[in-house]
Amino acid sequence: MTDASERRQGPDRRSRARGGRRAGDQAGYSPLVLVVDRDVHGRDTCEAILAKLRFAVAPVESAEKALTLMAALKPDIVVVREQDAGLLRGIEAPLVVMQPSQDPLALIEDIRRALRAGTERH
Repeated sequence: MTDASERRQGPDRRSRARGGRRAGDQAGYSPLVLVVDRDVHGRDTCEAILAKLRFAVAPVESAEKALTLMAALKPDIVVVREQDAGLLRGIEAPLVVMQPSQDPLALIEDIRRALRAGTERH
């Protein structure tokens, strides 16, 4: 015989999914961020921060190379330095422009905001 504290109150809900998943979430999905930066140190730092936050990251050293990779990679968002942003203005993916000496937390928030705006359009 079971103790009163072990008896269920109501129907068994174990078969239904609960928790932090939302209807639009895709299993195993992580946004692909194309990081365009001529500076190796800046590119590596940005990649490390975004990878730690579980973004998929594709680092590229020039805007020209980014344009050639766009069709194959189809990134969810492109992060670029101010001096290279002009070449990438017409792309389909949302563009986040890194400002000189920008706080990494502000950049991450800009990326998240752009991703949210992009998913609202689809």
